[in-house]
Amino acid sequence: MTRQALIAGGGIGGLAAALSASRAGWDVRLYERAPVFSEVGAGVQLGPNVVRLLRGWGLQDALARVAAFPERLQVRDALSGRELGVLPLGERALQKYGAHYATIHRADLHALLLEAVQARANVWLNLNSAVAGYADSGREVTLQVKTVAVARPEDATGAQPALLAPLLKVEGDALIGADGLWSRIRQQMLGDAPPRVTGHLAYRAMLPQTSLPARLRSRQVTVWLGPKLHVVHYPVRGGEWLNVVAIVQGKVADNLQSWDHNANAADLQEAIRPTTALLRDLIQAVTDGGHRDGPSWRLWPLCDRPPMTSARQHAQGRVALLGDAAHPMRPYLAQGAGMAIEDAAELGAALAQALDPALDVQTLLQRYALNRWQRNARVQAGAMRNGRVFHAEGPLRWARDASMKLLGERLLDMPWLYGAVPRVV
Repeated sequence: MTRQALIAGGGIGGLAAALSASRAGWDVRLYERAPVFSEVGAGVQLGPNVVRLLRGWGLQDALARVAAFPERLQVRDALSGRELGVLPLGERALQKYGAHYATIHRADLHALLLEAVQARANVWLNLNSAVAGYADSGREVTLQVKTVAVARPEDATGAQPALLAPLLKVEGDALIGADGLWSRIRQQMLGDAPPRVTGHLAYRAMLPQTSLPARLRSRQVTVWLGPKLHVVHYPVRGGEWLNVVAIVQGKVADNLQSWDHNANAADLQEAIRPTTALLRDLIQAVTDGGHRDGPSWRLWPLCDRPPMTSARQHAQGRVALLGDAAHPMRPYLAQGAGMAIEDAAELGAALAQALDPALDVQTLLQRYALNRWQRNARVQAGAMRNGRVFHAEGPLRWARDASMKLLGERLLDMPWLYGAVPRVV
């Protein structure tokens, strides 16, 4: 008998979960509150651990059409400009880990997953569908969905007709909460505190490389480390565009759930004023080169949660959490999207065992949780540690730079991260 998975959230994690669960033989019904499937403009780094999974799902050609595959990662001192260390990528990553290191526009990654999901006959996608809660009876799980009202034209009096937003109840065998940082599913399952404010602000920009002077264009991943700040830039869209992210420590906006703000470029320029001229020139060029699609910079106040401490934070009964709903993390290991995709692959491997009469759904989701929580906790903790190292001052900064000069590639390479990967079904 075919089982049915309900998925809350249509971002990268939700679509990856839908693809993996459908490949495992489950029918999938996904609910997304937005009126269209879309992603904001920001870049994503995909380590070999993630690229191998996408290849296992048959997405290697789609990835090759839209991603860039940098040959190296370079770390530089933001104050002096000198090189601190280099990690070869490209063919070296392929030989060591069986896949390339990729950089991609977040919207392009979302689009290729959406296309793959839409090609599956056993997936039903529902837009304008806000998750209101769920009930787990032990025999099935019921998702409560509220239709998001869509504005209608005004009548002759200038008033808009009232719209009813009925509460729908959908039954399934499992519910996957992939509804992001402010997850409604997590809140009901765990009832814990809201995400914590990190005090770190991410300024993000993306623009065609042709709009930059030749000396500021790049085909590699470059990380600039400075006191209480760092800047990362890398190519996306086959190398034609450059993604730039500057993260500084500062005051966080009051309304955290309105997480995409027009940024104040003057604040960023003041923060990077002590840095080397080349980095200041890049920030200024991005500020001056905002393209017709919107402002140069977008501002995200960063939030996270403490590292996971048990499998119960990943799944309980017939309900499981995935991606940012389970383990939001700081971006200092570039693995936020990667861990969501890994979660989805492990989820699919667990759900594929549903035909075994000895394994009920609760057991399958518990296996998923047991196989994921410790790795996700390690990545969360590693990202926090990297943030302290990246933004180091005084003696810690000197020790970091000396270690980087002495060990270089050995510090930058992470076999424990890039070599491990869940099964693909």
